[in-house]
Amino acid sequence: MSDTDPGALQELRVVEAELNERWPETKIEPSLDRIRALTDLLAEPQHSYPVVHVAGTNGKSSTSRMIDALLGRIGLRVGRYTSPHLQLATERISIDGGPISPAAYVEAYRDVAPYVSIVDSRSDVPMSKFEVLTGMAFAAFADAPVEAAVLEVGMGGSWDATNVADARIAVICPVAMDHAEFLGNDLGGIATEKAGIIKPGSVVVMAAQQAEAQKPIMDRIAEVDATVAREGHEFGVLSRTVAVGGQMLRLQGLGGVYDEIFLPLHGEHQARNAALALAAVEAFFGAGAQHQLDVEAVRDAFAGVITPGRLERVRAAPSVLVDAAHNPHGARALAEALSSEFSFRRLVAVVGVLGDKDVRGVLAELEPVVEEVVLTRNSSPRAMDPDELASIAKDIFGPDRIVVEPRLDDAVETAIQMAEETTDPSESVSGGGVVITGSVVTAGEARALFGKEPA
Repeated sequence: MSDTDPGALQELRVVEAELNERWPETKIEPSLDRIRALTDLLAEPQHSYPVVHVAGTNGKSSTSRMIDALLGRIGLRVGRYTSPHLQLATERISIDGGPISPAAYVEAYRDVAPYVSIVDSRSDVPMSKFEVLTGMAFAAFADAPVEAAVLEVGMGGSWDATNVADARIAVICPVAMDHAEFLGNDLGGIATEKAGIIKPGSVVVMAAQQAEAQKPIMDRIAEVDATVAREGHEFGVLSRTVAVGGQMLRLQGLGGVYDEIFLPLHGEHQARNAALALAAVEAFFGAGAQHQLDVEAVRDAFAGVITPGRLERVRAAPSVLVDAAHNPHGARALAEALSSEFSFRRLVAVVGVLGDKDVRGVLAELEPVVEEVVLTRNSSPRAMDPDELASIAKDIFGPDRIVVEPRLDDAVETAIQMAEETTDPSESVSGGGVVITGSVVTAGEARALFGKEPA
């Protein structure tokens, strides 16, 4: 089967249908027993390569992609495991900087399926879809073989299936409120759970945290005798200027200063993700005051970073941006980037959210930077009904700034028309913009509408 073979895509759909019969990522039984049982049967593939483990609430996927790009540009063969996917399940397992083929995904599943059946037969709770996918990634990376793996935590940390790997580098992105139904509403408790990826003797590369989140992370570091590098202390962003298509950065790394770094991404949050990724890769190679990475390699790696669905421009005139922000922390970063790095005459948001998210918080963060909002839904069974969404949005935007379009394609078309509207004949119709956001599912489906390939 080739990447473009319709047969490969059909087999992929068959595999996804089988996987979807298992517990989804929104239904969990916190335990590492099942994934440990699977990796034992697979001869522990996750121990055959060094691991960089990435946890946190927001920024995990972008940071993971940057780490992947840096390690790859420096010369390693890299595997990357991220979730959820935007468009196609193969995006979750990346080797050599891109998603594995549908054929390779099917092969990975077929290889582990007999062992999954054994684990299922021995457990009161069958393996979840995420656990099976994690086993597939571990095995695919070992078979490649890769020289380093970047693993993004699915949810939490301590009991996340990825945590059976012994990461020498633990990256903790900013911790905020999300997945309250699983992690609770206590920020300190959430941070404690995410700090569970920190292993004895490892190096922790930590983004700046709220005090309530930082304390349990530091407590875990002390408990297991890990070493820590902190944003704002050992590394960070020294300066950033908005540039065409992104931003120019000057970064303080663990091994020195890296200047003239072009990052083709928007927002201060992405600059901070870049500093976090750089420090993680420096730590991976043992960089310190006397051991700086090759600056040209760092520049090349960052210049080529791609982060689909993260303030991604999918159309010009009017500009249409897609962003996967799905909680208030992410929506705040999006709003700050929109207001500081873009100058839209009129900005319209298309919002489709999942019903188990802090919808009111997301809308409140977006309200100051958008003129009007088109409320819609994505294809997820968890999607909030647009009329229900409108009842919440009216309290924040007022009824005159709201339009309801149940279908995403209709919502996007309506938003584009609204962005082009002008009541002043002398006013140019250019300068309008649309941002499509509210959910990873919404972002993925919007990418597909505009013909973007999975990446």
